[in-house]
Amino acid sequence: MEAETLALAQEMDFSMWALFARATFIVKLVMLVLVLASFWSWSIIIQKLISYRRARAEAEVFDRRFWSGEPLDGLFDEIGPDPGGQSERIFAAGMMEWRRSHRHDGELIAGATARIDRSMDVAIAKEADALQSGLQVLATVGATAPFIGLFGTVWGIMHAFVEIAAQQNTSLVVVAPGIAEALLATALGLLAAIPAVIFYNKLSADSDRIVAGYEAFADEFATILSRQLDG
Repeated sequence: MEAETLALAQEMDFSMWALFARATFIVKLVMLVLVLASFWSWSIIIQKLISYRRARAEAEVFDRRFWSGEPLDGLFDEIGPDPGGQSERIFAAGMMEWRRSHRHDGELIAGATARIDRSMDVAIAKEADALQSGLQVLATVGATAPFIGLFGTVWGIMHAFVEIAAQQNTSLVVVAPGIAEALLATALGLLAAIPAVIFYNKLSADSDRIVAGYEAFADEFATILSRQLDG
């Protein structure tokens, strides 16, 4: 009898698709949610890695242009009031406020330095929001996916015990499929959560470094304008 049970167990299909197909509706729903969450996380991760690389490259190129010795008015005329790059937009915000702060007779309106600083701070805040958009999804997936998977596991094990009670049989053929289906939900939860947590920490640190670079540039730019005001 034991040999027959083992033979039946070996004949059962324990592939992921077979486990999914045999699972209950609730466990299937949990698995689908976790798979979709994983794909959503990876789409955000890939998009952010690409956009952060572009942001660093754009900041490096603009930094070389800014410190090349080219007149700031000429540089602003080249890039325009609505440029495409993040660093360029911060620079443009400061330059537009600088030009607005001049009266028709060429004199500066009082409080120009503070207004320029605020304009660049607003531009930096907008760029920071754009850089960090989507990271909340990674944090949410990383925090909730294991618990969603655990819910699917608990539900699946509960269903397995119901099957055992209904068939009055505790053999491996009855127990193994239900337990395997239930544990698959936990595995999918971890599969979704682990990359989300790892890349959330990495991308948050990358975003902070990029924003810190913008803030450092704004401080240097404000210092240059302040020096011209004092001169």
